[in-house]
Amino acid sequence: MLGLVLALLGAPTPARPALHAYHASITELRYNAAKQQLELATKVFTDDFERGLSEGRPAHVDLQTAGPAGTLIAAEYLRRTLVLKTPAGAPLPLQFIGMQPEKDSYWLYSKVAVAGKATGVQVRNSLLLDSFTDQMNIVNLEANGKKVSALLRQGHEQETLSW
Repeated sequence: MLGLVLALLGAPTPARPALHAYHASITELRYNAAKQQLELATKVFTDDFERGLSEGRPAHVDLQTAGPAGTLIAAEYLRRTLVLKTPAGAPLPLQFIGMQPEKDSYWLYSKVAVAGKATGVQVRNSLLLDSFTDQMNIVNLEANGKKVSALLRQGHEQETLSW
């Protein structure tokens, strides 16, 4: 309320991150047949992601100041909460490439090697489900000219996407 009053009076308001009414992530998967890999880009809100990364740690993880240690923590967290398998259930190890900050979010980039001719993938996305009961993880897949999507959430963390 104070911020609103100050803004109406033309006074400077304290800087703080924008709040959002929902908790969501988006993961874009693209099958690259020539390289026999799935290329992933996951977008998460910074404040939500830092909360998830901080749980079970003695101190809050601030990605702006954590340096290389923050990247390692983010990579480990992503490997634990975003798990891919072949349709038959064989694990597809996630290779973390890096992350890129935006105004109030981060893009996390990774890839997965897919041997032979792939026709689908099992996706288990439990990103931030331990932090927010209303967390929604949207997965969009583009492969061989086909687009499919899944909405993963508490109680429905996994789905097989085929192309």
